[in-house]
Amino acid sequence: MRFARRRLRLAGAVAVVLAATGVATATAASAATGCQVTYTITNQWPGGFGADVAVVNLGDSVTSWRLTWSFTAGQTITQLWGGTFSQAGSDVTVVNAGWNGALSAGAGTALGFNGSWNGASNPIPTGFALNGTTCTGGTASPSGTPPTASASGTPSVPPPSSHTPSPSSSAQSPSEPPNGSDATVVPDASWTCGMPDGIAPPARGQLVLRATLRLGAVHDVGTTQYGRRRVIDVTDGTFTGDRVSGTVLTGGLDLELTLSNGAVELEEIDMLRTGDGTLIYLRSCGVAPAGDSTVRIVPDFEAPNSSAYAWLNTGTFAGTRVINAAAGTIELAVYDVSTVTPADPRIRLKDPEGVPNQSWACSAATGTRGAAVFSESVTLGSGLTVGASKRGTRNVIPITGGTASGRVTGSVLPGGADYQLIGSSVTLDARYTLSTTDGEFILVRNCGPIGQLVPVFETRAAGAYAFLNANTWLSSDPTTAAGGVGLTFYERK
Repeated sequence: MRFARRRLRLAGAVAVVLAATGVATATAASAATGCQVTYTITNQWPGGFGADVAVVNLGDSVTSWRLTWSFTAGQTITQLWGGTFSQAGSDVTVVNAGWNGALSAGAGTALGFNGSWNGASNPIPTGFALNGTTCTGGTASPSGTPPTASASGTPSVPPPSSHTPSPSSSAQSPSEPPNGSDATVVPDASWTCGMPDGIAPPARGQLVLRATLRLGAVHDVGTTQYGRRRVIDVTDGTFTGDRVSGTVLTGGLDLELTLSNGAVELEEIDMLRTGDGTLIYLRSCGVAPAGDSTVRIVPDFEAPNSSAYAWLNTGTFAGTRVINAAAGTIELAVYDVSTVTPADPRIRLKDPEGVPNQSWACSAATGTRGAAVFSESVTLGSGLTVGASKRGTRNVIPITGGTASGRVTGSVLPGGADYQLIGSSVTLDARYTLSTTDGEFILVRNCGPIGQLVPVFETRAAGAYAFLNANTWLSSDPTTAAGGVGLTFYERK
């Protein structure tokens, strides 16, 4: 499916939990089992929508699974990840992928899809079943029947009872409730967020600030080489705290990656301006278990060494990031956790096997330039300077637009920036999104010292530009162009 420059609406996000305690007779095809399903509409636009489905096996262990359900308003799946699907009329069947077939008792997995709808509403499906056993008798309603959709297409869902088991990836142990604030989250070794022993519950520390970020465009890149990628633009916002408060500047990026097992890895970059005009660079790393809408983040601040906020440079912080779909905002809460020690219970995250890991740092690849692939002309806004901080001098050059030509033809979307760091050398770190003329999105990170820039691209793995995901490219240094800079990307030899 091609995402033709949609401005996705998060306000349609809804969830319904259907749980089961019934047990079926074991056969050669399916073991005795009960199941719980969480169905979430993640975004919706005229004629189309995206959804996530998390399933938990509440009965005997199985070595493979088949999840079925029925749409009630003519919806059609157009693309699905986390399994293989077929659809006959309103009836959908999804069978496991090669990596997620085995589900022990209490373990779960997650899948997602994009679909179409053309009716007056987009109600939730009915008749969820795992290996032929209906997922019924849960917390959706006293009778155990699925809740119905309102006229606006948003289901009315009562909150789940506190005893309802929660979805969790089969690669996570132990299973914990969604949004559980009492567990330590232990990230995968490839994305530790600087806390490999675990991110303790942030609220055990001292509150530093709360921030409300207003959402701009949401670019659903699709399933890339790493997982499902969304790029969420931040237009502005505010933050408040006892020692620091002010505004959030336009141009921030929330880079959300949902892995094929349902877990989330997050990177978010924001520029803060305090009440006295001081600029602070904030880069947050985050993780969340499958089925948990609250991302546990580790914020990293760069404030001027000479400012009243230099204490942010040496603190130990953790927090939470939650998307408030109805309000169109991202809510951040940051705590000082310098006195908090990770402890049990723990949720241990593990990336899917055989899938490349995204990198926090710039690529260290080397080589020589081969054939030119495509070129860009990028327009820039007025630069912002944090000043001398803990890593050097941070300069931020906002990206306001531009064009691409060659094997990739399209537009450079406004949003993101070149987050330059000047120390013993100059390191560039540009983040932005391309929109191709045929409707694909390409996330770009062009990073490294001057003379050694290495771009990393992310785009839909089943799309026309999937060759860019190979990460075998080099970049020219920026050259002066009208309103900004010019760049050319090359094959790496």
